[in-house]
Amino acid sequence: MTPEELKVRTKQFALRVLKLVAALPKTIEGRAIANQLVRCGTSVAANYRAACRARSRAEFVAKMGVVLEEADETQLWLELINESKLLPLRRVEPLLSEASELVAIFVTSRKSAAANLKSAI
Repeated sequence: MTPEELKVRTKQFALRVLKLVAALPKTIEGRAIANQLVRCGTSVAANYRAACRARSRAEFVAKMGVVLEEADETQLWLELINESKLLPLRRVEPLLSEASELVAIFVTSRKSAAANLKSAI
């Protein structure tokens, strides 16, 4: 997957997160999770774009660490929505699956970049 394709994919992920957040119940729990989820879910795309503009390999590795953290946090909030039954599984599962795939992609990318950084030293 190219960086441009991943930029599109993370942006689409952010849009899907926003739609899911709009469907959450307007309860104390729903609003609390909605606030957290909208922040980290949209942050994945924003931070990935920033990583693509990194000025060095070291900066790229650091920024990819942030992207990974945000994707993992998004996954947590989606799991909580599912396990607390705030929304039906059929509504949450596709986004949870995408979050899992993005986490795997970012783990691999960060590891590769970190290994390349070490070999360049």
